[in-house]
Amino acid sequence: MGPSYPVVTTLEGPESLSHQSQPLHLYHGCPGAEVTLCILGSPSTFLSVLLEAGVQSPGNMLLCLSPAWLTKVPAPGQPGEAALLVSKAVSFHPGGLTFLDDFVPPRRATYFLAGLGLGPGWGREAAELARDLTCPTGASAELARLLEDRLLTRRLLAQQGNVAVPATLAFTYKPPALLRGGDTSPGLRMVELNGKEGQETLVKEEVGAFLHSEALGDALQVAVKLSGWRWRGRQALRLYPRAEQDPVVDTVLALLEKLEEEESVLVEAVCPPARLPFPGSPPPGPELALRICAVVCRTQGDRPLLSKVVCSVGRGDRLLRHQSSLPRTLEAALAQCGLGEASQVAIVRQRVKAAAEAALAAVLTLEAGLSAEQRGGRQVRTDFLGVDFALTVAGRALTPVALALNGGLCLEACGALEGLWAAQRPGLAAEEAAAAPLVETMLRRSARCLMEGKQLLLLGAGGVSKKFVWEAARDYGLKLHLVESDPNHFASQLVQTFIHFDVTEHRRDEENARALAELVRARGLQLDGCFSYWDDCLVLTALLCQELGLPCSPPAAMRLAKQKSRTQLHLLCRRGPPWPAPSLYAVPCCPLESEADVDRAVRQVPLPGVMKLEFGAGAVGVRLVKDASQCREHFSRIARDLQGEADHPGIGLGWGNAMLLMEFIEGTEHDVDLVLFGGRLLAAFVSDNGPTRLPGFTETAACMPTGLAPEQEAQLVQAAFRCCLGCGLLDGVFNVELKLTGAGPRLIEINPRMGGFYLRDWILELYGVDLLLAAAMVACGLRPALPAHPRARGHLVGVMCLVSQHLKALSSTASPETLQALHDQGLLRLNLLEEALVPGEYEEPYCSVACAGSSPAEARHRLLGLCQGLGIDGPHYPVAYFLSHFK
Repeated sequence: MGPSYPVVTTLEGPESLSHQSQPLHLYHGCPGAEVTLCILGSPSTFLSVLLEAGVQSPGNMLLCLSPAWLTKVPAPGQPGEAALLVSKAVSFHPGGLTFLDDFVPPRRATYFLAGLGLGPGWGREAAELARDLTCPTGASAELARLLEDRLLTRRLLAQQGNVAVPATLAFTYKPPALLRGGDTSPGLRMVELNGKEGQETLVKEEVGAFLHSEALGDALQVAVKLSGWRWRGRQALRLYPRAEQDPVVDTVLALLEKLEEEESVLVEAVCPPARLPFPGSPPPGPELALRICAVVCRTQGDRPLLSKVVCSVGRGDRLLRHQSSLPRTLEAALAQCGLGEASQVAIVRQRVKAAAEAALAAVLTLEAGLSAEQRGGRQVRTDFLGVDFALTVAGRALTPVALALNGGLCLEACGALEGLWAAQRPGLAAEEAAAAPLVETMLRRSARCLMEGKQLLLLGAGGVSKKFVWEAARDYGLKLHLVESDPNHFASQLVQTFIHFDVTEHRRDEENARALAELVRARGLQLDGCFSYWDDCLVLTALLCQELGLPCSPPAAMRLAKQKSRTQLHLLCRRGPPWPAPSLYAVPCCPLESEADVDRAVRQVPLPGVMKLEFGAGAVGVRLVKDASQCREHFSRIARDLQGEADHPGIGLGWGNAMLLMEFIEGTEHDVDLVLFGGRLLAAFVSDNGPTRLPGFTETAACMPTGLAPEQEAQLVQAAFRCCLGCGLLDGVFNVELKLTGAGPRLIEINPRMGGFYLRDWILELYGVDLLLAAAMVACGLRPALPAHPRARGHLVGVMCLVSQHLKALSSTASPETLQALHDQGLLRLNLLEEALVPGEYEEPYCSVACAGSSPAEARHRLLGLCQGLGIDGPHYPVAYFLSHFK
């Protein structure tokens, strides 16, 4: 790999590079083995995206300044589709650092976004490059044409119901199929013409009725313009007083002569600018008007999310256009126009948010009904949308009225605003880039592109709590081959290959790994990776990967992490370098295999202590012990009740029922879910746990994201990362349980697999990151496509339901059917963890119920009310107390 030399980020075209003669930045290896986000267009349009991707996914964002830097090649096995290869591009890195790179061999794009409004002669080439690609594509000429059809989008938004649009009269000639039929909306009148000539009487009648209709409200002017792809940016808007009917009719008739099929002439109300209250007397000079520009992005689950709002301010008697005024924040713009009260500004922002997100939702609904050909390809989706609003008064309320939808203009305005604050300023770190959700979507879709069709061997199917795996695998296009002990497991019918094999006798893991490797070879499975999320199968998985030569953390590291006392004792000896050393986080403990070990342990480990199974899972058999007699009693009970796999399947008794005693650590409990690749930390998600019901340690409540201060959160992430590295866990998705004490984090245990219970679901919901997909990518030797700094989109607070405490409620007011119905209505999040309502001494949680909110307090309040109504809360199970840690 040769050196690269920096180039500036303000380039406007390939001619800007003509004076440079830099060495090639050569890339060797598989062209499709890494995330490659490719943009074709002007840096000024996509500056926000380029810089954000440089931070979130360094080196993976490539800007092509000419279509000649890109090549389409037929995709094997996918008729009619093509792969997109990049031979030359500008790459983006943190701090705005850029390099001009040449790729040998060409690098395969895993996401493509083209600016379809490029310079002369480029539009057609860009459109052709974007059509029918195998990689995800964020725009196409076909979708751009739909967005540029002002009449189509006006009707689409009007039918949405909660998006205000200007009153509009449209004369359309041979309208497209999408505009034919369907219900009209109040304030939107569409007149379909049979011809362009001889329409004087009809036009005069329709214009007269429109100008006198109540739909125009307080509008004093109307605008007349052409609508259609051919006229974008090429026409002058004509404004007329509402009272002057004749010039409006004459202009409409003149424009009708220019119409071609599927085009329209629009007469629309010009929204009067809102008269905002000034403190004292209004300022001298003309009345000011606002044009609000909102960028909204498609996020996980095809949900729209407002990313940023940028405003322009100008004279109320003149039209405000993009690039003809300086961008500013909504708060600054409203203050300049006379509205500075924070509560009123918040109301305006909320209305803009609701309308912008509803606009993208309407577009996504439209796209869902289009064929691949109509969209421009199987992988084409609208991933972001710019929505232009005027701020006016409707029904005595400040109302944003949607004027137009656009692809890049609003994003360019956001980039210009962010550029004004490029220098470091206090509080800037809290300001999210407009392109942040878009970049996360680009990465998420890239990951899907890389993983589609991958062949993965999965060890252990798990129970009902892992049902999401089979749906996700189908959604991602993964080809799963399952090894499972239960020959009748429901998942046996949901995979490519089912291998019935007893994996529960862990003392034979090495022998079993060799036998499984032979079975894989005998069946001719061509595997890309092998992984497991099931506690019982983790060591066996590592051994099997070693046999098959597939990527995985070393078996020795898995064994070390799986046996809890070995984990702590090993880390206690790891005093560095580097610093902070893992020994700072480890907790004194002693392994227990006989009653004699118990007597020795109570002399070595300070009491009170915690006794637990060496290889246990789900907090089964974990207990607080205060003295030697309680230690002996609990050891005897476990030795009697939990002797083998049949006594409690799935918690690790195939390794035996050895125990350990560790010091009890005071502090708050937290989970840290990590994604590691090559020993590097790619992502970390911290959640808070509520107090457990001592003397047991079954989880009661949880909150995500963490409510800790940033420094404390960073300490927990650092502790979890150091402990994993200290055990030799370098590649994978891991769950680390810690306590935060007055002296810093202390390790409870490492689970060398994806977090259980609700964690994968919550992280996907809040951050748009799927730990299952990340684990599958690592298993294939691919660096997971993750944002460097995932941002939570809200808050979740949940409680566990236990059969021993909630059998009555779970059989009546909070039955599984009731909880599922509430989940389907979006009133709670349900994670079912067990199937049977069978109480027992060594029980695991039956389910988790959670509520979402824009703040922890809102989520907590909703959850408490719901638990009271369902009978989950009560004196025996005080939910308010369990949630008290989250205040």
